[in-house]
Amino acid sequence: MKLPITCPSCEHNLNVSQMKCPDCGTQVSGDYELPVFLKLKRDEQDFILNFFLSSGSIKEMAKQADLSYPTMRNKMDDLIEKITKLNTL
Repeated sequence: MKLPITCPSCEHNLNVSQMKCPDCGTQVSGDYELPVFLKLKRDEQDFILNFFLSSGSIKEMAKQADLSYPTMRNKMDDLIEKITKLNTL
């Protein structure tokens, strides 16, 4: 099941309020902000993972996605801008 990151009612970011150890049942409760990576859409998370798995090669990612290098670079720049904004909130 995919972790929801936005409120279904108002679309604001959700916070984590509880985590549980599946082995011993210990529970931690509070009001914790999601890490920046988890605030991204699933396709944006996949993009970052693919970038990592292609050893940081935009050229390789473009080749695998059958896109031009400038198109892939623009996608990267847009994601960098989004992460920068999320990281300063």
